[in-house]
Amino acid sequence: MKKPCRSRASCDSEGCLNSFRFNLGSHVTWPSEKIKCEYKASGRYHPSNIIHTRAQMCGDKAFVLSPRYKCGVPYTVGEVCLTTSNKCHAVTRAYPCWEMHNECSCDAIQNAVDLYLDCKGILWVLDTGIVNTIGNPIKKCSPKVVGFHCETGRVMSYVQLCSLVCQTSRLQYITADYNADGGAFLYISDAATRALLVWDVKNERGYRVVLPKVLMAGGAKRDVLYLALIRSRCGSNLLYFTYLSSQRMYYVKTDHLQRHSSTGCIIDAGKKPGKMVVLGTDNGSVMFFRLHGENDIYMWNTELSFKPYYFILAQRGEDCRVATHVFPGYNKFMWVMESNFQDFLQGNVGCLGASTSIHPLMKPTTDF
Repeated sequence: MKKPCRSRASCDSEGCLNSFRFNLGSHVTWPSEKIKCEYKASGRYHPSNIIHTRAQMCGDKAFVLSPRYKCGVPYTVGEVCLTTSNKCHAVTRAYPCWEMHNECSCDAIQNAVDLYLDCKGILWVLDTGIVNTIGNPIKKCSPKVVGFHCETGRVMSYVQLCSLVCQTSRLQYITADYNADGGAFLYISDAATRALLVWDVKNERGYRVVLPKVLMAGGAKRDVLYLALIRSRCGSNLLYFTYLSSQRMYYVKTDHLQRHSSTGCIIDAGKKPGKMVVLGTDNGSVMFFRLHGENDIYMWNTELSFKPYYFILAQRGEDCRVATHVFPGYNKFMWVMESNFQDFLQGNVGCLGASTSIHPLMKPTTDF
């Protein structure tokens, strides 16, 4: 099995940061001027309703999500060329093609809320099938996962999740792992039902793992159920999970999930310092996070105890911008996606839309 790419570096200077900063707005590559005019006239393109929230990188390409929180988002997965000279106004194009985002076809992606690039180069996209989720949600299609070959854009897998969800389900995050035989497994968080969805891609079957009620101890709400896949150097990989408002962090060995034997195997990693927003991993043993309402990014080596004195400041936050994703990628850097997400939620982004950027993780003044 191909080993996952692990990041080896972050930026040490502002010059490095600026040379690799890509500003993402509402700049769209259209198939034709006619289609652009049609989308504008029909209300299917509103620049102020576009914001990017998640990203993954494959070679010199970045795949970015723009969920359909509101109407007017022409496509919900885009591609950015990282060798472009126009980094200040980086242009996205529909990935893998325009037809894959047709709002009238359930074969297309309706609303991508998360994506994950696995160790074999498959880009897994989680589509809830529900659009306009801020304001007036509309269910267009059943939820699904589509796996693309990251280099060619070819559809490698198509997973319908309707047998694993219920009317109240709220799918949020996805990650992927492989067993010893090379079979792919998908793990998806269902926050509303306090469950993990596990899908065996090779055998085309799945099941729900209902998480213990202890996750809700201390008045926690079923708000955001984060996932983080940690790759162990020896033994089974670990899937960490926690609710935003939960007081504690938990994990389970992925081989237990793959054997459908997770009952009693969930481990309490420890008490959190507060509400944690899990941002991502380095494809190894390091998890990145920030505290809710704060902008600084921290890193934790999961081989050490889950204690605050092992939480290291990885990047100081910028005013009015919050990180929504940290991920490994181009030039072996760790990358950060940041935006004025709170302004977007409050409708304060103006006619040009939200301000989003991706750039290498910037070390604070004092090194790690």
